[in-house]
Amino acid sequence: MLNRRDLLKSLAVLPLLSPLSGILGRSRGCYHLRTSLNAYSFNGPLSKGDMDLFQLVDFCADNDFDAVDITAYYFPEYPKVPDDEFVYRVKQKAFSRGLEISGTGVRNDFTNPDKTRRNEHIQLVKNWIGVAEKLGAPVIRVFAGAGVPEGYSWEQTAEWMVEDFRECAAYGEKHGVMVAVQNHNDFIRTPEHVHYLMKKVDHPWFGLILDIGSYRDGDAYADIVDTLQYAVNWQVKEKLFIRQEETVTDLKKLLEIIKAGCYRGYLPIETLGDGDPAVKVKAMIAELRKYL
Repeated sequence: MLNRRDLLKSLAVLPLLSPLSGILGRSRGCYHLRTSLNAYSFNGPLSKGDMDLFQLVDFCADNDFDAVDITAYYFPEYPKVPDDEFVYRVKQKAFSRGLEISGTGVRNDFTNPDKTRRNEHIQLVKNWIGVAEKLGAPVIRVFAGAGVPEGYSWEQTAEWMVEDFRECAAYGEKHGVMVAVQNHNDFIRTPEHVHYLMKKVDHPWFGLILDIGSYRDGDAYADIVDTLQYAVNWQVKEKLFIRQEETVTDLKKLLEIIKAGCYRGYLPIETLGDGDPAVKVKAMIAELRKYL
């Protein structure tokens, strides 16, 4: 059986439009996938108060998800950390419905040149690492930031950001929570950006939330293959981009890539845009399950 690195090298040279059945035959059994729902799919109802986290958990359980990704900003009074009683109520609710909590996430910005302001965001991440630990969430999703600040280069900004990520990852290690940055088509736009940060941070408790909809400039499928090695969690979206053109995600092709890369873990889906989120989520998870 090929090891994971050899599989990724093989993927990189395969024509991406060709079937991956050959390599999947050699790698069968190396992957293990579990479904999850990113709470942002219900951003409208959750933000307006038409839905709460307990109803979100019920929805996920009723639709046979394995887990739920409970984004931090849907907790009451975010960014303030909730009291333990509320955190444990959410945890107990998920457990009682047979759901795991696959992760959580915060809004942070490490592109600010002001170290004092960045320290505030580092503390935000640390505060919610504590919440993730109490929830039993294995990973917390963080961002790089809005973009390159005026008067600085991408590389200059990345240098101070590396230290910020490393500090968060070291704190996550002490609390048993992975820290993972999402490529979000802002500061992190390309596989090259991902490679740079992953190699510079170089911490075993730091990884990538692979957002399939945020690679825009090239072929998203090729970019996914290129950065799959860093993925500790995902945002599987309804649409992705091929050279700036939005297209419906080929979930069969995506799952072939993920399986061939020997990924083991959660696959949170996230639906965006207009329409009833409940309807959209049900349709997407039904399509995804065809290829699991």
